[in-house]
This record gives sequence, C-alpha cells and structure tokens, in this order.
Amino acid sequence: MFSFEDYKEIIKYAKDKGNCMGYHEALGKDEFTIMRHDVEYSVERAYELSKVELEMDFTSTFFFQLTNNSYNVLSRKNMAMIREMHKEGQTIGLHYALNGLTDMDIIRKEIVRDIGIMSEMLGFEINTFSIHRPIKEVLAENIKLPGIINAYQDDFFTFGENITDETPVDVKYMSDANHIWRYGYPTEANIKNNKKVQILTHPFAWTPEGYDNMDNYKSLIEEKESELIDSIDGECKDFKEYREYFVDKAIYRGF
Repeated sequence: MFSFEDYKEIIKYAKDKGNCMGYHEALGKDEFTIMRHDVEYSVERAYELSKVELEMDFTSTFFFQLTNNSYNVLSRKNMAMIREMHKEGQTIGLHYALNGLTDMDIIRKEIVRDIGIMSEMLGFEINTFSIHRPIKEVLAENIKLPGIINAYQDDFFTFGENITDETPVDVKYMSDANHIWRYGYPTEANIKNNKKVQILTHPFAWTPEGYDNMDNYKSLIEEKESELIDSIDGECKDFKEYREYFVDKAIYRGF
C-alpha cells in the first residue's frame, strides 16, 4: 500500500477524474481533487516522490517545515532540491508546527513570519500552509489570512468532532498519517464518487519497495545515518582518527 506503484495507481484515479488542481485554483470551485504532502522527516523522500509524479505528468503541493529536528529546510542541499521541485511545477508551501502554541493571534503571526522567511530564502513566493498535527481548536478556528491559503480552511476541509470514513462531508479527506489510511483509502470509488476530495500523504512513508511501518522506519533511520556521516566526513577531512574509525572501517551501514 505504500510503494511507488501503489502511489501511481492513486494518481491515475485522480487524473482520470479530471478535476485535479491546487488550492488557489480550487478556491470557490464546486468540484476538485487536491493532492497534498506534509514533509515530516526527509526532504530527499519528498523529492523522490515528486519525481514519481512528474513521470506521470502530475504535480501537487508539498509542505515543508521550517522548525524540524529531522531536516533543515534551509540547508544548501535541501533548498536545491526544493527549488528544483518548484521549477518542475510543484507547489511549495509551509508545514507549520504549532510547537505547543494555542494562542491564535500568535499562531497567525508566526505563519506569516515563517512564510516570509521561506519565500525570501527559496527565492519564490509561498502563499499556502498546512498545520502539523493540528489540534481541534486550531481546526475549528478555520484560520484564513489575506493572500494565504490554509489547507485546513473550510473550503478544503470539513471539520467535525467525530468524523469517520462513513460520515457524509462536504470535502472527502483521506490521510495516510502514521502509515495508516484515515477516513478511507483513496480508491477509485472514493476519489470519483466525491465531488470535493483532498488527499494527504507523508512522503517518508513512500518508497519503491513499499515497506511496512517498521521496515520503513528502519530504512529511514539508515538513510539519516548515512546523511549524518556524509556531513561529518565533509567537515572532518583533517580528523584522521575519525576517518579511520567511522569511514574507512565502515562502522555504519551503507559505508
């Protein structure tokens, strides 16, 4: 359920429906299918998933965090990948982390601030955001900002206290959070039989192999280990002891 081939099937269903579009285009429309990705752990995996989309002449929206312990969105390497994604037609947005905040005025100000930082650093306008692990109070707030679109505003998301995949809603929302499809799997029927659809994936969950949850996290950790060793190796050319221990003796997997 989480291989690139599985994802291509979802794209095919969405494209066959004939109303795929981004948030700004969908605003005010009676029908739409929106594909969205919240990037949690790995810019590289988001980049690879974007290439799968481009193979099928498809683009969507990728939301990146500015405050994330797993990746630095403003590193040279990551900015290069994100800029390339944008150049190829992908929409880039902010994945805003609440970080414990509940004051709605402060949240609004921080979203505008973070969008400004990302826009300036990446060199193109960002005007869309999603919220990382939104609490019900934030969803109920239905945050709308001038010139900025919220993936959870009521145009694209139906808020309710106890919504299940059987609850009649204005917008059919499906999410693969924590490697579990919530509110239904994006089957051909779920996509085609609902006028308004928003599909959320988390790119770290998707690989060519389609791992289960445990094996997927194992592979992600191995990738992150290799990334850290690459970074340290680039900074420690004169640290002979380190190179002998970690690099030359291949202590870490992948070396």
